Amino acid sequence: MTSKNNDKSGNKKRKADKSTIRQRKKGIITNTQRYIPFSEIRNDTVILKNGGLRAVIEVEPLNFNLKSETEQMGIINGYESFINTITFPLQILIRSTRVNIGPYLEHIHEKAKDQNNALLREQTISYATFIEKIVDVADIMQKEFYIVVPLDDKPHKKNVFAQFFSWLQIDDSITKALQRNRSFQRQAARLKERIDLVETGLHNIGLGTKRLETLELIKLYYHTYNPEISKVQKIKQESDINTEKNVL
Repeated sequence: MTSKNNDKSGNKKRKADKSTIRQRKKGIITNTQRYIPFSEIRNDTVILKNGGLRAVIEVEPLNFNLKSETEQMGIINGYESFINTITFPLQILIRSTRVNIGPYLEHIHEKAKDQNNALLREQTISYATFIEKIVDVADIMQKEFYIVVPLDDKPHKKNVFAQFFSWLQIDDSITKALQRNRSFQRQAARLKERIDLVETGLHNIGLGTKRLETLELIKLYYHTYNPEISKVQKIKQESDINTEKNVL
């Protein structure tokens, strides 16, 4: 009788332990999400929890070494003039990722299936295998260049410790969300002025630019925060998510 009671109490304890572990894991996931600094992405803009806005500009690089000495001096002088016109902070981001040739290889294999000639079909498949091995062995990387344009109502605290602890205040609320919506239109106009200034300066140097749209921003942040999962679970099309502009 005592043995049965001990078994029952042991089973209850194990169930209670499993329930606690599940709750703890769920809590860890929730807490991790709370530390993401932005609240939403809409109208081609990243909106932070503290009310700040961020726009991301993709920059097309140029090969500086292939330019003549005169052209190089012109680029350097143009960049100096561009920096002197900026009165707000900028973040320059260089993102290095492995070349994703998956879609290209799928395209090659589809072409191989359409080949009526057996020899051409075999050579097409061999070509796809060859390209896959080269990329895998050489570990070819691609670089993407971005400039993040910020707009904050409140100036950053100069004290490093004060700024660090302010980042820990990550809890969001309905009141904060309503306040962000009320001030978004006014802030978006000011942010657009900064974007125009940055793009004009870069165009004068000879650099092509493009402001990332909502879906492009979502993909960028999704790949940044989920480098491994994003290789398997991809955002394929705009219909998968709501990217319509909010009318304020």
